[in-house]
Amino acid sequence: MHRRKFIKDTLARLPFVLLAPSLLASCSKNEDDIKANGKTVLVIGAGIAGLAAARKLKNNGFNVIVLEAQDKIGGRLRTNRSLGIAFDEGASWIHGVNGNPISTLAQEAGMTTYFTDNDSFVCYDIGGILRSDTLYNQTETEYYAILDTLKNSGSLTQSFETVFNNLHPTKVNDRLWKFFLSTYFTFDRGDLDKVSSLYYDEGEEFEGEERISTNGYDTIPNYLANGLDVRLNQRVSNIDYTNAKVKVTHNGSTSEADFVLVTVPLGVLKNNSIQFSPTLPATKQTAIQKVGMNCVNKFLLVWNIAFWDDENYIAYTPELRNKFNYFVNVKKFHPAVNALMTFAYADYGRQTEAMTDAQIIDEVMAHLRDIYGNSIPNPTHLLRTTWDTNENAFGAYSYTAKETEMYHFDDLAEEIHDKLFFAGEHTSRDYFSTAHGAYLSGIREADKIIAL
Repeated sequence: MHRRKFIKDTLARLPFVLLAPSLLASCSKNEDDIKANGKTVLVIGAGIAGLAAARKLKNNGFNVIVLEAQDKIGGRLRTNRSLGIAFDEGASWIHGVNGNPISTLAQEAGMTTYFTDNDSFVCYDIGGILRSDTLYNQTETEYYAILDTLKNSGSLTQSFETVFNNLHPTKVNDRLWKFFLSTYFTFDRGDLDKVSSLYYDEGEEFEGEERISTNGYDTIPNYLANGLDVRLNQRVSNIDYTNAKVKVTHNGSTSEADFVLVTVPLGVLKNNSIQFSPTLPATKQTAIQKVGMNCVNKFLLVWNIAFWDDENYIAYTPELRNKFNYFVNVKKFHPAVNALMTFAYADYGRQTEAMTDAQIIDEVMAHLRDIYGNSIPNPTHLLRTTWDTNENAFGAYSYTAKETEMYHFDDLAEEIHDKLFFAGEHTSRDYFSTAHGAYLSGIREADKIIAL
């Protein structure tokens, strides 16, 4: 699956196609028409999965309480506005607008977006040497050709990197190939040395434009949460589903419910931040262990002047992978702001979390000065994320690691005894690692509970 489509897509400029209103009818139901059914649901986590489920359940007569560990809703849909613009720390793009439920939610929530034209792109090599479009396009075509076939040589226990290096040894040290394997592959799929060589390209995707949020992705969870009973700063430590009623311990107190829906990120489950009584079934524990959790950190840098190319994307091909090699020109959709957004992935992304702001700026500026010259100034402001050490996430999103089987995503979604349910992007076999996958998983679990 490709979260961003760098290749030219003939469908890219198709009109915004929305879902049928009936698919989102739960968002507009009149409360006076709702008949209480006497059942209580506790939803753990106020991310998009939990809020989508909670809203639908409430509209179907359930008493719904959402417990959120953080001091605001949204989960990994977090927006930082401290510099006067919306910096989305988690999800930024709607990945394929046609038929994507996020497209409809964005419009209903008042989220504004900008079409990030993949043709508006420039790539530099070391020394500020402009790479030719011909070489870049040829390499891109070959990259996708390899993605189509490498799985035929893969195995359950081998990483993509191992198989790729064996099949294409001449490409291993090529800087342009390092860029593709970093920004095209690792950004989307996880650590190159840990991603499955069999299932790296699994998952479905929506067609159409890629659009980046311009006023904040958190407009969607804020919209979904309207009218819901969401209780903030409530960290869940234990879920006891031994008896007919499920008991949830949070901040030292206990609440009971007929059903509990757990929507915390996979990283939180991996960290055993919540204790389950009895322990989770072996199949679910195995799935938690086997499915990977990627790290992508984002960095917003602001200057008094703009010195870079007037393109949507600026690429750089250094010797090291995963390190500030791809820049989004924020000025294209915020013309009054001189800002770039860049990224660090996988192990280097994790390393940045121990670095100071000054060290981050030095590393980013070393790349930009190699492109644009030593006279360009340091940024005036920096915003950054630390997803791997964030106790509410422990990573950015799930991926197919070595030894991951596709049924593991189904195991992560499997309910227990018709009273303990699970949602989140990591429970979506088709749309894992995406905001729309998380949203659809919440609707899926709400439907299960309603059916009972």
